[in-house]
Amino acid sequence: MNLALKEAEKAYAEGEIPVGAIVVAGNKIIGKGYNLTEKLNDVTAHAEMQAITAAANYLGAKYLMDCTLYVTLEPCVMCAGALYWSQISEVVYGADDTKRGCTGVGSLFHPKTKITKGIMSAECASILTQFFKQKRG
Repeated sequence: MNLALKEAEKAYAEGEIPVGAIVVAGNKIIGKGYNLTEKLNDVTAHAEMQAITAAANYLGAKYLMDCTLYVTLEPCVMCAGALYWSQISEVVYGADDTKRGCTGVGSLFHPKTKITKGIMSAECASILTQFFKQKRG
């Protein structure tokens, strides 16, 4: 999760909502990303989507079985859908997203996907709180 937070810090530095994600397979990072929605003018350019695409490109395959996604914020419904289709083995996230998180609408993940939440939740929430305090001045 520390490495996902480093990705979130990159987003923060670029004025993006600070969410970061990495995909790991066999103890090796095969994909990483952070929010780029403002830079790319693309509402789908979430950290998870960036990391999923990078991992799929690395593997040369669309399925991410035997992979784990670490993300600093609970995935939204769109990202949960992409993770479902990727058949990723595990999703680990830090802070809950009570407004737009996917767990509030029932399980949207693949039935075989293991979900672990609350890892470094204080640190993951802190960078988001700091970002929005700065934005709102």
